Amino acid sequence: MEIIATGTAFPKRRVTNDDLTKIMDTSDEWIRTRTGIASRNYCEEETCASLAIEAAKKAVKEAGIDKNDIGAVVVATTTADYLFPSTACLIQQGLELPEEVMVFDLNAGCTGFLMGLGVANGLLATIRQKYVLLVGSEQLSKILDFDDRGTCILFGDGAGAAILGRSEGRFYQRSWAKGDSVVLHCPSVGNKPKCEKTSLFMKGNEVFRFAVKVLEDGIRKVMDDLAITMEDVDYVICHQANGRIIDHVRKKFKGFENKFFINIENHGNTSAASIPVAIHEMQQQGKLPKGSRVIFVGFGAGLSWSSAYMEV
Repeated sequence: MEIIATGTAFPKRRVTNDDLTKIMDTSDEWIRTRTGIASRNYCEEETCASLAIEAAKKAVKEAGIDKNDIGAVVVATTTADYLFPSTACLIQQGLELPEEVMVFDLNAGCTGFLMGLGVANGLLATIRQKYVLLVGSEQLSKILDFDDRGTCILFGDGAGAAILGRSEGRFYQRSWAKGDSVVLHCPSVGNKPKCEKTSLFMKGNEVFRFAVKVLEDGIRKVMDDLAITMEDVDYVICHQANGRIIDHVRKKFKGFENKFFINIENHGNTSAASIPVAIHEMQQQGKLPKGSRVIFVGFGAGLSWSSAYMEV
C-alpha cells in the first residue's frame, strides 16, 4: 500500500494562546511550556463534514486520479455532525463519487487514522477499484469544556485526507486496546442527563503517563517484529497530542531524536486528523520522498493505541 496524495483543511478562525487568556485564567507561557502549543483553529461556519470534504477534494486533485476509481471512503472521526448519515456518506455526496462505493465512519479516538490505515490496506485487497480515500476530520471545539483549562487548551479543529493505492511497499501494523470509560471520555446523547453538557473529559496526568509508555512500546514492538532498528527508519510520525509527550518519547531513542516530526505548535491536538496533517506537511516540506520508511504511532480514547511501519 502507498500514499498517492494528501490534502488538509482548517477553519478560518485562528485562536492563539493569548486569545484563550481572555476567557480563562491562563497564559501563553503556561500553555507553551506544558503542551508546546501556540495556536489552533476553531470552526465557526465550518463543520466536521465540510472540513473533510475540502481535505478530500484537495487530495483527489493532488493525486490527479479519476474519482470513479475510488472504491471506498473511510472517515476517522469522533465529532461527526450527525449520528447518521456518516461523514463518509457526505463526502460521497460532496465529491459526487459514484454510487458503487463503500463508505463508513470509524471511531477510534485519536488512533482513528492509524486504525483506518489497517482497514484501507484490507479493503485494497478486496475492492475492484484502485483507491481508498481515508480521511481524519474533527471539530473538537464543539465538545470542549472551557472551564477545564488543563484540557481545552490542547485541542483544535481540522482535517487531513489521503488517497491510498496498491503497491509493493511494505506495510505492517500492530494495534491494542484497554477498555476504559473513565480517564478519557465524552458522553453520548443516550448516556447523560439532559442538563449535562456533552463535553470531553480527560484525566491529564494519567493519560500523559499512559501515552509515553505505549508510544515507546509501540515503536519498539514494530521494530522488533520486523527486525529493524532506528537506523532503518527515516521518520517517526506520532499522533500530535502534546509536545511534551513526544519529547519524552523521542528522548528514549538517543541519537535519533531528529527523526521525530512535531507540528503541534500551530494546530494543537486535532485527534484523528493529526497524523494525515503531519504527513501532508512533511510532503510539502520535501521530507517524505517516494520510498521513505516511516513508523506511525498513536493513542486515543478507548483506550486504544497502534503503531505501523510503512514505506510511503
